[in-house]
Amino acid sequence: MGRHTLKTNIASLKGDILVPGDKSISHRSVMFGAVAEGVTTVTGFLMGDDCLSTVSCFRQLGVEIEHKDDQMVIHGKGWDGLKEPKDVLNVGNSGTTIRLLMGILAGRPFHANLIGDESIGRRPMTRVTKPLASMGAKIDGRQQGEYTPLSIRGGGISGINYHAPVASAQVKSSILLAGLQADGLTTVVEPEKSRDHTERMIRKFGGTVEEDGLSVSVRGGQTLKGTNVKVPGDISSAAFFLVAGAIVPNSCITLKNVGLNPTRTGIIDVMMEMGADITIDVTDEDHFEPVGDITIKTSQLKGTTIGGELIPRLIDELPIIALLATQAEGETIIRDAHELKVKETNRIDTVVHELSTLSAEIKATDDGMIIHGKSKLTGGVVSSHGDHRIGMMLAVAALICNEGVSLEQKEAISVSYPQFFADLEKLM
Repeated sequence: MGRHTLKTNIASLKGDILVPGDKSISHRSVMFGAVAEGVTTVTGFLMGDDCLSTVSCFRQLGVEIEHKDDQMVIHGKGWDGLKEPKDVLNVGNSGTTIRLLMGILAGRPFHANLIGDESIGRRPMTRVTKPLASMGAKIDGRQQGEYTPLSIRGGGISGINYHAPVASAQVKSSILLAGLQADGLTTVVEPEKSRDHTERMIRKFGGTVEEDGLSVSVRGGQTLKGTNVKVPGDISSAAFFLVAGAIVPNSCITLKNVGLNPTRTGIIDVMMEMGADITIDVTDEDHFEPVGDITIKTSQLKGTTIGGELIPRLIDELPIIALLATQAEGETIIRDAHELKVKETNRIDTVVHELSTLSAEIKATDDGMIIHGKSKLTGGVVSSHGDHRIGMMLAVAALICNEGVSLEQKEAISVSYPQFFADLEKLM
């Protein structure tokens, strides 16, 4: 705990970075490996706190998981190999773990209790518990299943046709994971398309999933087979260096082996729209997840408007995009981003408060924010508020501040990027 002094007033950033493995894919590789039959080997697994919470939960469910060098080896025994846990399953700070795990547990004929940290205790769960309960799972928790602790007794579930009120990959994935175990067909229809890692993962493990526009369907009773998963670098982690390279003078950074899944590359589209000097070299068009190298150079940026169907493709990158906008000429408007209010923090209010501390001209709206550039950022004491993406955004902001910046709750960054500061140092 305590305050961490950030590097400020940096002259340039130059070099190559291999960002850590994709968090969304790392979570799912363990989950699918656990319920598949046979061995799954995962290379490039993200050794961050959130993904290790997933590993811990599945070990409690009776799955043997080994960590060898840079690999996770999961000894899957199929859906029926999961065992009732003797103790409470603690998901830590991980919303992905708790929501997707509930989808798996909904189909298992045993009882489990789930808790998480204080932040998880504030995050809404009925978006998952209601559709799972309508499939036949028995779920209870604080405020009618809205908040942890949650109790779930699964088994004997039936497929549903569910129209999701929000585009959320966690909600969609949870229902699809239950649907793979349910009687009949399960369909999820979204208002916009959310990230599709679960759909790709089902196919990777030998399952079948049908997609039709904004509709995704799976049939129950599918058996999954263990496989080898290569986890690409996380574009959400790369985003911090993309913005750093664009706003720090005399910079040129290449980010190697980054996942380029089109449901996740909204950050690149927005940066190009704003005038960023980005080049992409696709290195692997593997049908599982596209991968490439991204080079960013110092850029002349202009404001833009971000909203609509673009939002699910960059929801996690909006804090760092807000910083980018402070260095663009003119006004940037972010709208339709209500989901930011129910992340690790209320990211709308937190981003606005922290960037305002550094003298940015930014204000919150009901569903986003309005940023006026170009701002000269000063200094001050800022906080991650326990949110990894806020912490990294503030560390990048400090690079262009002309006074000292101290960061409180730095340790939150280890959730998704344990070596973030070491990688940043390499570029200086």
